[in-house]
Amino acid sequence: MTDTTSLELRTLAKKSGELELSLAEQAIPEPGPNDVVVRVEAAPINPSDLALLIAAADPSTGKRGGTPERPVLTFPLAPNAVRFLAGRLDQSLPVGNEGAGTVVKAGSSPAAQALLGKKVAALGGGMYANHRVVSVYGCLELPEGATARDGASAFVNPLTALGMVETMRREEHKGLVHTAAASNLGQMLNRICLADGVPLVSIVRKPEQAELLRSQGATHVVDSSAPSFQEELTRALVETGATLAFDAIGGGKLASQILGCMEAAANQTAKEYSRYGSTVYKQVYIYGGLDRGPTEIVRNFGMTWGIGGWLLTPFLQKIGHEAAGKLRERVRAELKTTFASHYTKEISLREALDLEVLADYAKMSTGTKYLIVPSR
Repeated sequence: MTDTTSLELRTLAKKSGELELSLAEQAIPEPGPNDVVVRVEAAPINPSDLALLIAAADPSTGKRGGTPERPVLTFPLAPNAVRFLAGRLDQSLPVGNEGAGTVVKAGSSPAAQALLGKKVAALGGGMYANHRVVSVYGCLELPEGATARDGASAFVNPLTALGMVETMRREEHKGLVHTAAASNLGQMLNRICLADGVPLVSIVRKPEQAELLRSQGATHVVDSSAPSFQEELTRALVETGATLAFDAIGGGKLASQILGCMEAAANQTAKEYSRYGSTVYKQVYIYGGLDRGPTEIVRNFGMTWGIGGWLLTPFLQKIGHEAAGKLRERVRAELKTTFASHYTKEISLREALDLEVLADYAKMSTGTKYLIVPSR
């Protein structure tokens, strides 16, 4: 590599039914007037990154190729997966939604020049690379003393957690339910809700995850693996009045169980019986896919309910630049407190294409988060 090229992690789904992961040397484009060149120093592996990186491939089926310096991994894709990926077939795509590093070159605009030499968090895709050209509007200057590691996850999880609370307020709900709640994002959401006085019901999958959240001040934590899960969830919903849930699991019965418990909670305070169910509106937004199976719905929650998808980018577009800017400023102000992220392992670009390492971070285990450090 030279000062004009960058090493990038690429993903390629082929019409032939094969997924290929590789490292490619790419020319660094000249920044436009409102662009900067960021030397990437840290980039997290989020579930949304994995969805692009490994598509629908099974990590256990991978084969090694290439060289130690330029590894190439290949995976078979099932025929139905190839149909699902039609929009990206035979296109080599960069990976990595967000990251942080130092601005080493800037465009001609005052906004771009003001970031030259500064440490920034960046949201622009393709962050699993040595260098990335990013619009100044996709950059957040890090506060004094913050490292790239501090700022690597400054966008996706913090803005998602803030977006959940903002959605609750805009849709006039009184409280929130969150699943896979012991994750980095879940812990952030817990801190936000404690600070803002928002009732939160956290659903976890293991007793130790429940204890972790309780040690951080969470009041209403329920374990979906417990035999009394639905009874405990209903009780927490009665106490909080929460009628809006954000579900990271996606598949299985959990979304339906949440709606059913919301209905049971509403009926406990109903003044009269209705054969159509309660008139309290209940909403579950699925924003993740930790369970890739079908979403199973058992209709035991009346007729006043909704299930939909929720994504960060459309939400930010919906609320507009000014409102989104206020959320970003809060992230910057509380980067090392409310929005601090914790990583279990740091890996290089080459290590990201080690089959054993990939198999581990592809599990998307709650409480496990990998950080790519391109210079490692």
